Amino acid sequence: MSEQNVDNPEIIQAITRAVVKNTPNMLGAGIAYKADYFPEYGRWYEVYSKKAVLGSKAEIETRMIGSSVHDYFQSKWYQNGLAVDHCVWSDPYYDNEGGGQMLMTCSLPIRNQRGEIVAVAGVDISLERLQHISQYLQVYKESYYSICTSDGVDIVTPPDTASGRKYLTFYEDIDATGWRMAIIIPEDIIFANLKRVGLVVTILMLAGLFLLAFIMYRAGVDIISLAKANAQKERLMGELEVARNIQMSMLPKTFLSYPNCQDLNMYGVIIPAKEVGGDLYDFYLRDNKLFFCVGDVSGKGVPASLVMATIRSLFRSISAHEQDVSSICMLMNDAMSEANEQNMFVTFFLGVMDITTGQLSYCNAGHNAPVLIGRHSSKTPPIEQLPTIPNLPLGILSGYSYIPQTTTLHRGDVLFLYTDGLTEAENSEHVLFGENRMIATLRQFEEVLNAPKAQDVAQQQIETMLNAVNEFVGEAEQSDDLTMLSIRYLPLDQLVKEEKSVPVKHSIVMRNDIAQIPTLAEWIESLDVPQSLNMTLNLALEEAVSNVMLYAYPEDKKGTVLIEAEKGDTQITFVISDSGVPFDPTRQPEADITLSAEERSIGGLGVHLVRQIMDSIAYQRKDDKNILTLIKKI
Repeated sequence: MSEQNVDNPEIIQAITRAVVKNTPNMLGAGIAYKADYFPEYGRWYEVYSKKAVLGSKAEIETRMIGSSVHDYFQSKWYQNGLAVDHCVWSDPYYDNEGGGQMLMTCSLPIRNQRGEIVAVAGVDISLERLQHISQYLQVYKESYYSICTSDGVDIVTPPDTASGRKYLTFYEDIDATGWRMAIIIPEDIIFANLKRVGLVVTILMLAGLFLLAFIMYRAGVDIISLAKANAQKERLMGELEVARNIQMSMLPKTFLSYPNCQDLNMYGVIIPAKEVGGDLYDFYLRDNKLFFCVGDVSGKGVPASLVMATIRSLFRSISAHEQDVSSICMLMNDAMSEANEQNMFVTFFLGVMDITTGQLSYCNAGHNAPVLIGRHSSKTPPIEQLPTIPNLPLGILSGYSYIPQTTTLHRGDVLFLYTDGLTEAENSEHVLFGENRMIATLRQFEEVLNAPKAQDVAQQQIETMLNAVNEFVGEAEQSDDLTMLSIRYLPLDQLVKEEKSVPVKHSIVMRNDIAQIPTLAEWIESLDVPQSLNMTLNLALEEAVSNVMLYAYPEDKKGTVLIEAEKGDTQITFVISDSGVPFDPTRQPEADITLSAEERSIGGLGVHLVRQIMDSIAYQRKDDKNILTLIKKI
């Protein structure tokens, strides 16, 4: 999960806290990045969380500890993580900045999506705790034990043995650590049992006839017990079959002729890996809007199925009164986090589509990004993953704010949603089905974009994908639940435009919190603009949005900022709107950059920078909203 969110400091901090919280024997956990990875934080960026006692209450303390004083680049545990592509333990050392005591660190490299090592993750266990755990290694009452590193450094020091007493020493290497453990046992303790062998053999011979009679008796009892066990197993299987039928009955079954909605062609399927599973999909129509979701509960079997039923119920009850996707996800996450004693979580994709306009609002909570097949796509061939901003799965962190996104579907577009049971399906050689095979199978349906009257495309798509997976997997056992949902948009009141290019629209909603500004960079990258413009567009938008947050909203007032992007063939247009006090940045006087810093008045440089980057900047006050329009030619 750290690798999926490697560029998001806020989520990285939450992950270290979650790791420490859920691992009782661990002292602390940290993630240290390569030099200058986050320029705004300086050369060192190391997040460290550990258990701490504040007053009478145990808490988890999270700090930024990287600095010139604590130069982790010189630490052996950090160098181990860069050198070895698996978990490796360090020798004992004293950590005065993080753990504050003698400890050992297990290091593991973290890579970005390009496979490059960008950071090293480390988990710490105190030397005192390891010595305490090691006491359970005593195999005999008077035996001793010791543990040392590959360089002969004692981790658990052996005690002094009794003078004149003979001992046997047994050594064993501890896998994946390079350590060696020694068990020291008095010789007389080991061989004491041999003195009793003769007596035991005699007793066994005398008891033979008794045992034979007892075995015959037990055989009869076991036959009766086996018959009862088989009956109980059959009853359990019957109950699981009933549970499976109940679970499947919770899912929508009507697709092609959805009541009062002829604008959609839909089909979905769930195939549990066991009798019951933890995957789900659901959808329903309200106020001419299609509410739909796909989710994957961590784990399998009955516990996952119970969480699945809870999530489906939360989705239905909350979305019945709320249509903002981020609010729905936040409420579902808070409800699940409060009663999540088993520490289970759910990856979840939620969408709300206006079937009259094709506008789709969606929020992705750690789930696989859906695939969009549409002839208005900017990709060739017209198959691409829907741009998604990473959010935490449901049930991990209460109070987490989910970021929504929007796009527009056009007539004939197909949205294909799935769980990782599809891409991670394994054959007998443990090879994954993978995204490439999935995309190749979906390409068989590119021609449906030119056949808008076909009404069975969604079902054909799902059945073709199932056939491809079954052929690939062969006789291998299914390892995970598999869920797919296909939605084809077919509005009756739209004309199909074959030649005219339709601009691509995207949007993002942010709170008036400067800490959310870094989110803009990833959103701009998802717009698929020329790489040479990414940095300059990000700089201009950061300045414009920062001005809104600082001047449109009073310091103690909460609010939101909506940023919409429309990308055409020759230009990209950004519209920034808010409900704050009237504020027109275009009326700010031109900044005189020839003056020195002492002579120049505060402010004005941000607007100057936006004017220099953008080809057009315009402001209007409409419906009690500030609306700032920025245009850049591409």
